[in-house]
Amino acid sequence: MRGDVRPRRVERVMAVVNRDPLTAPHRTRNDAFLAVGVAAVAVVLSLFVVDGRPLDPLGWALLSGAHVPLVWRRGRPLLVLLAVAACASPYHALDYNHAVPIPATLLALYTVAATGTVRRTLLTAVAVLGPTLVINGLINPDGALEFLRTSGWIIAVLFFGVDARFYRQYVASIVERAERAERTREEEARRRVAEERLRIARDLHDLLAHSITLIGVQTSVAAHVLTVDPERLDRRAVAQALDGIAETCRTARGELRTTLEVLRANEIGLNGSPDGRGPLPGLDGLAALVEAARTAGAEVELDVHADGVPPSVGAAAYRIVQEALTNAVRHGGRDDLTVRVGLRISEGALLVRVTDDGRGRGGPGAAGGTPGFGLVGMRERARSVGGTLDAGPGPGTGFEVTAALPLPREDEAR
Repeated sequence: MRGDVRPRRVERVMAVVNRDPLTAPHRTRNDAFLAVGVAAVAVVLSLFVVDGRPLDPLGWALLSGAHVPLVWRRGRPLLVLLAVAACASPYHALDYNHAVPIPATLLALYTVAATGTVRRTLLTAVAVLGPTLVINGLINPDGALEFLRTSGWIIAVLFFGVDARFYRQYVASIVERAERAERTREEEARRRVAEERLRIARDLHDLLAHSITLIGVQTSVAAHVLTVDPERLDRRAVAQALDGIAETCRTARGELRTTLEVLRANEIGLNGSPDGRGPLPGLDGLAALVEAARTAGAEVELDVHADGVPPSVGAAAYRIVQEALTNAVRHGGRDDLTVRVGLRISEGALLVRVTDDGRGRGGPGAAGGTPGFGLVGMRERARSVGGTLDAGPGPGTGFEVTAALPLPREDEAR
């Protein structure tokens, strides 16, 4: 617990250092405390440092006047510097203790440099060094070395203020780029998810169109048997047609129940594009996927032990296997890549497992590669039927994708 306290304190200190002084919260209150602290340092210097006349009431008044404006140093830095200079100049001209007002003067100079432009800082340096030269010439005509020392402090403080301002701008630009990149990545991910859900909606449309067509055909068959030759009524044919209609209705209702849970109302509208039409892919299309992967150079082993899988679950499994094979071939990184695809039913769920022995243990989006959205699409496919999907490095080498797609119970289907 104590080990976490120090890093947090360091983070807080760095946050204060990197914060823009013009937009920092409670800046007037904090500057008031800072002015009191600088005044306390001046009192200590007046007691222990002898560098001029001792302070009398006039000296204390000028010294106090040089510290009071520091309360508003970040709001009006130039005015504060002028106010400090207006009190410090006669103070030094009267040869009071010269070391005492130095902290307040340096703080005002630093504030001007840290909150303004480089041009303003250079003009400030010229404006401050001129009167300093005049005052030093009046109170100490032979003190050229003292003037150089004083000028060095002034230039160093101004340089430090400019450097601090550039550092804050650099940190702010890094934070802004990181936030923009994060927003862009999240927006792109949401867009990809929305596109995948729209593809699911098109698959659902195909399923419903297929089911309604079957119902229409079976209804026509039943009507034809009833009306064409009532005397030789084939009751078995009528019953078979009605049973087919009932089974089709139950299947379609189950597909709607499992799929519409993940589709938003504004994402299920049909756009009329012809690419979404056609038969719904299922487990019977896995052989074609395997042949395509083999054509691409991979050795694929397919092991399917799954019968009676609903179309929605079969379509989700088909898409998951399709994306997993694509990722394996794309990121495997070897010529003798072997991919194993297995599907089986266990404990009321269709278990899908796709493993490869490629070299890229990170799988899609590993270090050194470009992050993709294939895993996002596969997880959406699994979630569309109430299932789950895990993807990560395999037990040995390569990558592994496993999914558990629950099968609807018979009572739910009815």
